[in-house]
Amino acid sequence: MSMKQPPSSNGVTLSLEELIFFKQHTVHWLPPAKSLWSQLHGQHHSSRLGRGMDFAEVRQYQPGDDIRSIDWRVTARTGKTHTKVFCEEKEKPVILYLDFSSSMQFGSTLMLKSVLMAHMASLISWISVAQKDRIGAVIDDGQTLVEVKPTSRSKGPLQIIQKMIDGHQSSLARLGNTTSQTSMSDGLKTLTRLCPKGSEIVLLSDFTRLDESNTTFINQLNRHNRIKVIQIIDPLERGKTTYRGVELVSNRIKNQWIDFSSKKTRQQIEHAFTDHQQSLKSLCHSQAIHYSSLSSDSPLLQQLSG
Repeated sequence: MSMKQPPSSNGVTLSLEELIFFKQHTVHWLPPAKSLWSQLHGQHHSSRLGRGMDFAEVRQYQPGDDIRSIDWRVTARTGKTHTKVFCEEKEKPVILYLDFSSSMQFGSTLMLKSVLMAHMASLISWISVAQKDRIGAVIDDGQTLVEVKPTSRSKGPLQIIQKMIDGHQSSLARLGNTTSQTSMSDGLKTLTRLCPKGSEIVLLSDFTRLDESNTTFINQLNRHNRIKVIQIIDPLERGKTTYRGVELVSNRIKNQWIDFSSKKTRQQIEHAFTDHQQSLKSLCHSQAIHYSSLSSDSPLLQQLSG
């Protein structure tokens, strides 16, 4: 498997060719061989092989049926042995929340966080339709929301890819604009409306706009759906940089000179990030939500090869 960036990727802009590139790599993460999610946890094999099984009906026991599937309640009620019949889990909607707000338009080494996120979103989209699931998205640039209703076959990923390219281009064009951004509430509210019960929801963001008021919406979504969180990180946010000069930095609200030659300064940056990450992990742990992270300093496929 190639560990390189897509051939047309420059780390800053997004292109159709760059995102379609991930279609050819879906085979590496299709069950039963591997699961993308167990891979993100550093396990090489999925603990749950294949797709899940849904309960379909109860019928009278026949020779050869698995005795573990006997329905003892129905058996006791009717006086005849009955067994549960299962069928393969039907297609489920997979809905992506994609954060293209200004803090995601940042990268200190290989690529912008938003570009890494788009690569991951593309890969998840192609894997989903390969598994006969429907794929949809809510694209949030901090000011406007774009909805892509869940669609199966390649039409779903292609729609999402085109909307990501458009959204990313708009966000880059607005850099330097001081217009304030909304919290994640509007995007999460939209998810509660867009997602049918039983959806798999994947939240991709750096979560800098996540505040305490948002946790209510996450709780609501988590009641009837399965949520996965992927935090997109840049090494500079963890104080990791070889740069030792003084630089004017901005968080779109205020500007500040930072001396990167100071070890204390780098440690303060790291501590602030660690606190933020720990609160996000705690939220996920309390809700039994799958948490993982990706870093913008190495190609996606290299991080997933684990």
